[in-house]
Amino acid sequence: MQTIRLPFTGYQTSRLIFGCMRLPGAYADARLPIHAALEAGIDFFDHADIYGGGNCETVFGNVWADGVRRDEIVLQSKCGIRPGRYDYSYEHIMSSVVASLKRLQTDYLDILLLHRPDLLMEPDEVAEAFDALQSSGKVRYFGVSNFTPALLDMLSPSLTQTLVANQIQLSLAHYDAFDSYLVKGYGEDRTPTRGEGIIEYAMTNGITIQAYGPLGGGGMMRAEAAESPVGAKLTELAGEYGVSREAIALAWLLRHPVGIMPVLGSMNPARIASAAQATDIELTREQWYELYLAARGQRLP
Repeated sequence: MQTIRLPFTGYQTSRLIFGCMRLPGAYADARLPIHAALEAGIDFFDHADIYGGGNCETVFGNVWADGVRRDEIVLQSKCGIRPGRYDYSYEHIMSSVVASLKRLQTDYLDILLLHRPDLLMEPDEVAEAFDALQSSGKVRYFGVSNFTPALLDMLSPSLTQTLVANQIQLSLAHYDAFDSYLVKGYGEDRTPTRGEGIIEYAMTNGITIQAYGPLGGGGMMRAEAAESPVGAKLTELAGEYGVSREAIALAWLLRHPVGIMPVLGSMNPARIASAAQATDIELTREQWYELYLAARGQRLP
């Protein structure tokens, strides 16, 4: 498993992240996928306080009894989503972290992400919560999820911490972040897509991009998807490299120089192991663009 050094943290961790959103109910022993990830060399685990109504964190908290060492993994969770609203008030951030730590049976989070932008977010109030969490040892580093560059610019000046990550939806099925500055050209007007310069901002500021839904929610891996242009290209390259189609889709993300960390969502141990092969592959520039164009369904300007 290829590793990556997380900027601003000093952590050296697996290039792939294991997403714990589907943990409960996957198997009679819900810890089986966790151990499959560890065996594949993945030591970065992603949670959120709302996943499974908190049950995902509770299930994960049982792995310490299996001999998993807390200091050998990176543990990340998210907060801010409540029924019918988003909430980045000081009180909610603090209470959410305390509850997550209790469920995870740990004293600290390595990283806390703000889950989705709160339209009523007050940067100074968020900063107060971050300072309190860091000074008390409950959270070591902070980041965001689904934030635009404008939102990052609004929040960052109030913080004493450097934001280390932005988790966004990114895959061959959702490639807006790569498409943000392209126009269709050839006489056809095309407005910028919703990427809004997220990738470029991350590269400029050293923010790690975490990609959730890196396999397009699993849709690209279904049998019927193999007949699509991007599905056919995935199959072709999988045969060329002797790996799974999942590995090629993930390798496409890994190839970008921003240093993307895909968040795996599969709970299937065999698929976790095959996905881990992605870090052994470096697609050529030509192969990367072939997949990109197959996904876009249109030529470059």
